[in-house]
Amino acid sequence: MNFSKKNDNFLKRTLLLTCISLLFIQCEAPTKKEKTTGLISQKAMVVSAREEASQIGSDILKKGGNAFDAMVATQLALAVVYPVAGNIGGGGFMVYRTNEGKTGALDYREKAPLASSKDMYLDKEGNMIKQKSTLGAMAVGVPGAIAGIFEVYEKFGSLPIAELIQPSIDLARKGINVTKKQARSLNRAREKFALANNYTILLDKEWKEGDKLQFEELAQTLERIRDQGKDGFYKGETAKKMVDYVQELGGILSLKDLEIYKAVWRKPVTFNYKDYTITSMTLPASGGICLAQILKSIEPFDLSKIKHNSTKYIQLLTEAERRSYADRAHFLGDIDFVDVPVDSLTNTEYINKRMRSFSWDKATKSSDISHGKLKGYESDETTHYSIVDPFGNAVSVTTTLNTGYGSKVFVKGGGFFLNNEMDDFSAKPGVPNVYGLLGSKANAIAPEKRMLSSMTPTIVEQNGKLKMVVGTPGGSTIITSVLQNIINVVDYGMGMQESVNSPRFHHQWLPDTVLMEPNGFDSITKANLKAKGYHITERNTLIIGKVDAILVLPNGTLEGGADHRGDDTAVGF
Repeated sequence: MNFSKKNDNFLKRTLLLTCISLLFIQCEAPTKKEKTTGLISQKAMVVSAREEASQIGSDILKKGGNAFDAMVATQLALAVVYPVAGNIGGGGFMVYRTNEGKTGALDYREKAPLASSKDMYLDKEGNMIKQKSTLGAMAVGVPGAIAGIFEVYEKFGSLPIAELIQPSIDLARKGINVTKKQARSLNRAREKFALANNYTILLDKEWKEGDKLQFEELAQTLERIRDQGKDGFYKGETAKKMVDYVQELGGILSLKDLEIYKAVWRKPVTFNYKDYTITSMTLPASGGICLAQILKSIEPFDLSKIKHNSTKYIQLLTEAERRSYADRAHFLGDIDFVDVPVDSLTNTEYINKRMRSFSWDKATKSSDISHGKLKGYESDETTHYSIVDPFGNAVSVTTTLNTGYGSKVFVKGGGFFLNNEMDDFSAKPGVPNVYGLLGSKANAIAPEKRMLSSMTPTIVEQNGKLKMVVGTPGGSTIITSVLQNIINVVDYGMGMQESVNSPRFHHQWLPDTVLMEPNGFDSITKANLKAKGYHITERNTLIIGKVDAILVLPNGTLEGGADHRGDDTAVGF
């Protein structure tokens, strides 16, 4: 009897321990998922935030157009089908690589209006006026998108411009079907639509999946652009509608601001990481410099001995990001206005010196990290698209209104939203913007100055051949999302869709928090990081990015990575 009881207790304990072990295994070591492969195409591909825009871009390529023609068509299609970020009333950046291997960059970032001033968002006590830089007419920067597409077309376009614009006119008139995610986004913004405008705008209603959304006024605006070129936006009827409405709402945008706006060709940031050459955007986009700093910071470490998304992996990237974002806050701004020491900031000796204080044993406190000492002297709702054409040209484009639907100002009679990019300036040095990013005098407001951005359109080459086209929206997380996808492919051998699907994390110096996607990181890793002094926040957030990328496979075919976090879609042939 005693033996039976002991045996019974032993069996119960064994069963309990087995159950706990199985639970532990289930929590800590999730079953490895089958490798996911994205769309494979033989000749060409467009990956963007919506299938309709990707299809329009791909159709242009099928007609014999090149990647630059497809860029024009895709940019305008996104303004119709994805008004939360696709735009004609915002701006962006493009990095390109021709089939001859030549690279370059276009800056069509918005500018501060002529009537803007350093303290325009501060009250008499010097405090930030709530929402003045984010909501309504005073938040609007001079739009650059239309100047950008015409700059691209004049340099590289091959098909007649009308053929590139007409599909978006037709799409606006025919209308689009609202997706489930889009309906949720529109409904969340309704209150702000009403606050920013003095009339009930087209989008200010309760939306549900499958509803039809038609843009007749936008179709007419696009027709003026088709028929009159750049002047169809920056002069004449459209310009007057824009300026009259902004000023009616108390804003400062003027006809002169529109008339003098120009997109600028810039020399991109190009650097080597291991056996790869990476070309990314230069200032006023901070992405290229920060990407170079972070990748050079981790290059001395052998990632083949560090498991992907493990404690050590997250530690290493977080500490490199911490130091880079601290430099970003202090040094970076519009290079047409401030002298930024780009070469010094990306110098290997300088970067290695910055990493000397890193320890595997514990987290560095952001309060202990400032900008480096040199010898010499962005949007939760941005959108990105990547294109490779049959000729071997590639473009990487990130474009935005800043936050979702920008300033929420919907041009009366024009049918499009205007940006709220003025918030990307340092309205008050040391006070964070909507993304929690700090800035200094280098990014202070000045008339005609371009505001600092986190956008990071990027192209990767290997052995002189195109390897990858990548970029993402995501405000301050743009840089780290692009970074992780490059590392996923280059260091961990992932395919493009597998890489895009992988859980992501983010750190930006201040606030001193590691932001993690929920359900993507095991509890042992999180516990280890916390024990070392890392502060972790897990939440579903728009600003972890929606990466749209293309990978050239060894056999020359293309694999698209379209982000499941949105309605993003790859289309190719």
